[in-house]
Amino acid sequence: MATTDTQTKGRAIVVLEADGDKATEKERVPVTDKVTDKVVPALMARLSRWLERDPPPEQEELRTLFTARLTDVAANRLAKQWSARYLAADSKDRRALLTALAQASGSLEPRDDLGLRMFRRLYAQAECLNLLVELRADMLRWRKQVSGLSVLERELEGLLTTWFDVGMLELRPITWDSPASLLEKLIQYEAVHEIRSWDELKHRVAGHRRCYAFFHPRMPDIPLIFVEVAFAAQMAGNVQVLLDPQIPADDTGKARWAIFYSISNTQPGLRGISFGNFLLKRVIDELVRELPRLKSFATLSPIPGFADWLAKQDGKAMQAMLIDKTDKEQAQDDPEAGAKWVEKLKSAAAGQASDAIQRTGLRLAVHYLKTMKNGQPLDPVARFHLGNGARIERLNWAADCSAKGMAQSCGIMVNYLYDLEQLDDNLALLAQGKPKLGMSLRWR
Repeated sequence: MATTDTQTKGRAIVVLEADGDKATEKERVPVTDKVTDKVVPALMARLSRWLERDPPPEQEELRTLFTARLTDVAANRLAKQWSARYLAADSKDRRALLTALAQASGSLEPRDDLGLRMFRRLYAQAECLNLLVELRADMLRWRKQVSGLSVLERELEGLLTTWFDVGMLELRPITWDSPASLLEKLIQYEAVHEIRSWDELKHRVAGHRRCYAFFHPRMPDIPLIFVEVAFAAQMAGNVQVLLDPQIPADDTGKARWAIFYSISNTQPGLRGISFGNFLLKRVIDELVRELPRLKSFATLSPIPGFADWLAKQDGKAMQAMLIDKTDKEQAQDDPEAGAKWVEKLKSAAAGQASDAIQRTGLRLAVHYLKTMKNGQPLDPVARFHLGNGARIERLNWAADCSAKGMAQSCGIMVNYLYDLEQLDDNLALLAQGKPKLGMSLRWR
């Protein structure tokens, strides 16, 4: 009998020989491309033969995943087989499996909670919460192309929202001494400000910074959210300064402000799931416990939808938002008025901008951040922070002049302030469709 460890180029395969109950290491053989080239096709060939021998279940069988009692042995055996098949399948086969599942789902009448029963059955038999997270990621990917898939996706979203409440998650600090695999995940999943080198990574997790990750107890090795924190004497207004590893660090012991400058969700299947209110309050409580001199907590956040939103505004909409008489006249009856302002703001942020241009740009950004859709802020980052009880405190001109920052928001960034005494009141205002603004924003 022979077994091998993970076969990665540049590492070694440990070959074990078994003699009865004893196993001894015989030799170490370096892994080469030749070995890998033989092993991987062989594995894929065996998988293909298995799939051919085990054809997908028929519609009537799939219906039992929904309708049979949770104690039904045959239905549970099918759920276990279906789950294993799905986790092993490529993208094409996954889509086919989901299409068949959606067709079986669409034939149920009355539906009641049969969809939830099916998902609970899959989870119980697979004993793998990540299966449901991957299922929803694929459902979000194909829900517009596969009829009936959106119904299943909404049901699964409700179930995952319950299972991923923030109170159930574990908060762990990430430091330079954390496992390399975890640090690599931070680089991989950083969604706000790209980490381009190990030096930049070291700066993000250095002793004068804090980085945390949230984990679910049933997915203990998969970080769900990364939260990166900097410390400052005052509220930060320029992300380039925060990210530059060459700028000397402030004395953490003297810091009065904690600045959340990057929050990244790692799992596409959990998109749109809020993890419950007050997610950042968990981090704030940890920071205050460690650094009791901290008094204020704010973000320095992107405004990812601003430029796209502004570009869609016609002359009539722009006239309602602009104050300067000349600007209003130029916008009149111009279907491209908003798009022209996007280019004007980008050009101004990259060069020397007049006070008038800056004020207009910030005013337009406030209009966007206050815009609601279906009872929620239109901007996804605003939706997250306002939904956690923060308020819109300050807009910052030319705060992120990276290519991404210019494309998303013409370089403008926003500070959301977390006043721990007002989180509940701010949420009550948001429920009324009135996002809370800082005093300095009211005139805008």
